[in-house]
Amino acid sequence: MAGADRLRRLAYKVPQVRRLHDQREALRCERDELSAELTALRRQTLPSVDSPFYHYHATFDPIEVMRRHAAPDVVASPGHLTNFLGVRIDPKFLPHVLAGRAGEVEDIPIPANWHADIAEWGAVLRAVDLARGHFTVVELGCGWGCWLNNAGVAARRAGLAVTLVGVEADAGHIGFAKEACAANGFAPETLTLHRGVAAASSGWALFPRQEEAGINWGLEPVFGASEEQRGAAKESSAYDELPMIGLDDIMAPHDRIDMLHIDIQGGEADFIAGCLPALQARVAYLVIGTHSRPIEGAIMQTLLGAGFILEMERPAILVLAGNAPTVKVDGVQGWRNAGLCCVV
Repeated sequence: MAGADRLRRLAYKVPQVRRLHDQREALRCERDELSAELTALRRQTLPSVDSPFYHYHATFDPIEVMRRHAAPDVVASPGHLTNFLGVRIDPKFLPHVLAGRAGEVEDIPIPANWHADIAEWGAVLRAVDLARGHFTVVELGCGWGCWLNNAGVAARRAGLAVTLVGVEADAGHIGFAKEACAANGFAPETLTLHRGVAAASSGWALFPRQEEAGINWGLEPVFGASEEQRGAAKESSAYDELPMIGLDDIMAPHDRIDMLHIDIQGGEADFIAGCLPALQARVAYLVIGTHSRPIEGAIMQTLLGAGFILEMERPAILVLAGNAPTVKVDGVQGWRNAGLCCVV
């Protein structure tokens, strides 16, 4: 063995032999790195292959869009969960979901994360891609300003001037939206928040009051309450009486809405039917959270004949149990207004 080692050392002194040895070692290292990367990718993707969140239909590649918008070198924030776009989210907004996640950086959500899937992320970022010069986003039922912040940050990184408009009924959630927009670097003059309930026409609605913001995100308003109901609600302190804010009033200061995000707990179809002329005239892209299959069908029937093109569709995910199916996860639809928004 000693003789063999001596001969090997002597051979390595020959430049050509040494060069061949170094090349072989470099190839071995590259092979090992590629093997480790492949193993990691398999571990990431194989458990999710059967996820229902891959079962969408789209006219574009939403995964490519998500990867392209992902921020490079996202930096963690000690008091926030930071997502793949660089958006900072305070865990107190959703304490039952995000407790203990402050300081984390979240990977790109393929096929989904704690609040949205490929279909919704893809549709929202598609709207950003189609905007030119300025990006105005309106979010109905904005909560903590989820899509105001995510779409706004992506649009800002794309070099667009940004205007954010939100409508929300819960007073605590309005406070969350203000905090989130400030934490993500939006100046107060770029943000308008309306406390009320989005509706096709003006009026008054009753909205359930919760003791602690962030606990319940699915509260539903009572529209067209009678005088008796309104009086009882005031006496019980269980409801707030809030204005129903018409879409025309929300959009009045803006010539064009580049994205309107609608998630109003089951009122989507009626709202869209009641606001159709305004949508056709001024809204370039619609992203809709749908709360039942009948709602999805009604929206399609309204928009397909009104100059809108369905670009993203992932139906509501159902549970078949008991006498009737129930919705486990809301659906998503993304619609492009062909009259206002050209394909790129």
